[in-house]
Amino acid sequence: MSRLISTGCKILPKTFLSQNSRPVWTRSNPQTGSSHFSAVLPRFHSSLRPSSMELKDVVKVLEDLAPLSLAEPWDNVGLLVEPSEPRAVQTVLLTNDLTEGVMEEARAQGCDLIISYHPPLFRPIKRLVQKDWKQRLAIRAVEAGIAIFSPHTSWDSVRGGVNDWLIGGLGGGQVSVLNQAYVDFPYSHIVEFQCKTDMLDALLKELNALDGVRVQDPVRCDAAKTQVGLYCSGSVLASVVDKVTGHVIALDKSFRIVKAESPPLLGHGQGRLSVLDEPVTVATAVKKMKSHLGLRHLRLALGQGHTQESFVRTVAACAGSGASVLNGVRADLYVTGEMSHHEVLDAVAKGTSVILSDHSNSERGYLPVFREKLAERVPADVVLVVSKADRDPLEVV
Repeated sequence: MSRLISTGCKILPKTFLSQNSRPVWTRSNPQTGSSHFSAVLPRFHSSLRPSSMELKDVVKVLEDLAPLSLAEPWDNVGLLVEPSEPRAVQTVLLTNDLTEGVMEEARAQGCDLIISYHPPLFRPIKRLVQKDWKQRLAIRAVEAGIAIFSPHTSWDSVRGGVNDWLIGGLGGGQVSVLNQAYVDFPYSHIVEFQCKTDMLDALLKELNALDGVRVQDPVRCDAAKTQVGLYCSGSVLASVVDKVTGHVIALDKSFRIVKAESPPLLGHGQGRLSVLDEPVTVATAVKKMKSHLGLRHLRLALGQGHTQESFVRTVAACAGSGASVLNGVRADLYVTGEMSHHEVLDAVAKGTSVILSDHSNSERGYLPVFREKLAERVPADVVLVVSKADRDPLEVV
């Protein structure tokens, strides 16, 4: 396109998820990991695309492509800088890091929005002054009316995101998630009971009046009794039990409380493990990853008993600094951006080889992939640019 310059029982009926309009993910290209949130926002056909797009609409598309709920709890994701005057988004710059060089590039191109994979604002700040370079960037963005959005670990976790792209560099395979993501489920307990049918309406009215309670459709057992199930938060569990117990039939048999567990979001989460369809040697793995990441050099640590001609059948990958996710994972090879000296030694001692690319080099190559995904969801006149000024601060000399 021309514009592309604790314990418990898990009882989670399908009806509950459908009533809450849970998103459905579909994968359109297993080689690139391309995916979209089809239940929330379908692709635009070119003839139906709007002629302009406001910032709030672009943000919605970004959050649909990678829901912020997938980000790690410690992360700072989403819209970080919002101009005071709303305006149509015409030019978007994608970067791995927002540096002063990238900001100059954005201002020179008249960008309306910067998508910075790493959040330039991470820790709380008490003032905006010129002596701190990150604060300077925020000031310059505000002065220029440029919005800043950061997806960070939501891109890592989402199916078809950074980690799927990274592990895909070694070829096809059976891919699984290392740290599974779960649906953001607001209820902690499930209460099930049978009550007298003639008392049902009055009881449901009392239960529905409580905050943090969701009653499922009752099921008539016979003319005299009805089966009822509900979800509730821990804060109202005592109130629910108090209201229910007076109406329960056969308290010792039909009444039970179980711990609700969030259902998994299959394919989403931190880190990936691939059982390769076609095993490769360590030397070939290095060659493939150099090509995939667009790098001339990588760092390699051979696992105990390995040579460069040893075969790699299982690969674990985590973009960025991946040791906390990869630790303890059994695999022939780890692929990540950076690990500490002792973390590498530990992996090697356990017979796992390690490929390190430096932190942002394990992430930056995903930007063109995401640009293609975004291109399908925004108007044709929105210019999407991958930064040329963005680069890893470290290089081999």
